[in-house]
Amino acid sequence: MLDELKYIHQKDAQDALGVAAKQYQQLQTVFEIPKIKVHPENIVFAGMGGSGLEALLSATWPGYRLPFEICRSYTIPAYVNQQTLFIASSYSGNTEETLEALAQAQERGAIIAVITAGGQLAKIAQEKNYPMVRSPVGYQPRYTALFGLKAITTILQNAGLANVSETEHYLEKAANFLKAAIENWLPEVPAANNQAKQIATELAGKSAVVYAGPLMFPAAYKWKISINENAKTVAWCNQLPEFNHNEFIGWTSHPVDKPYGVANLLSSFEHSRVQKRFVVTERLLSGQRPAAINIEAQGSNTLEHLLYLSVFGDFVSLYLALLNGLNPTPVELIEKFKTELSK
Repeated sequence: MLDELKYIHQKDAQDALGVAAKQYQQLQTVFEIPKIKVHPENIVFAGMGGSGLEALLSATWPGYRLPFEICRSYTIPAYVNQQTLFIASSYSGNTEETLEALAQAQERGAIIAVITAGGQLAKIAQEKNYPMVRSPVGYQPRYTALFGLKAITTILQNAGLANVSETEHYLEKAANFLKAAIENWLPEVPAANNQAKQIATELAGKSAVVYAGPLMFPAAYKWKISINENAKTVAWCNQLPEFNHNEFIGWTSHPVDKPYGVANLLSSFEHSRVQKRFVVTERLLSGQRPAAINIEAQGSNTLEHLLYLSVFGDFVSLYLALLNGLNPTPVELIEKFKTELSK
């Protein structure tokens, strides 16, 4: 089925696979915003779903020298004040949690920057003259994480919190690396040589459980989002070492029938003890849970490993959607939920 291009084009009517294949270009986008001249003491990022994913990615790379917290709720941390750089991100510009969080940050006098493609958030930024990174329109939010990562690095650069030449070098190098990697996962590559198709086939009919270490956890979370929204399949994720202190024992008993597919996202850049935990975990849970599918990150640095695993997960989820007989792009129930919530 996954080698039948006619079937793929019929089901993937909005060409989600084509969007996924061009994600490397998002890292090459040039955003222009004014300089942020105030030097903050901490950074708070407000964003939900796909718009919050970019902040998770940025915590691994480029990372933060200042205290950094992601706010995925209606309320902001109590410490937010005039010395906080507050980044509000909503692709649609109308995410109610982010708008409420922004209003509170404004009341506290925070230094504000905005990432959006339009909507109410763009209107507020224009009225208040906040530095704004304007994302390209026409995408589903889950397909804009790398736009968001580039947007965050742009804000950090303009606030003097990241080295411009260094971050641009790594982003351009990562874009070229990712472009080459994606060639191996395209629909034209047969399943016999296409690891994304192979893993999608292994996960078909199962709930996916995705594990990673702290550095690669953003990729695991992206797998979860993509499997949920593209394949319309239940999935969850967790990270080691926390997993070994609770969820680990949960695999040893119920439910007896375990209709799950387990995927480990592995990177040689994780702490050596985290790497060992994956090995010991698999050995001790042998026969008590499905054998894990190990996906080894490729690349020469942490950023490349993170992006490799993240985008690879997109392709797995898209092929899983096709195996489920679904168009991966629409998310009607989420839109219906928003409509019901607004009544």
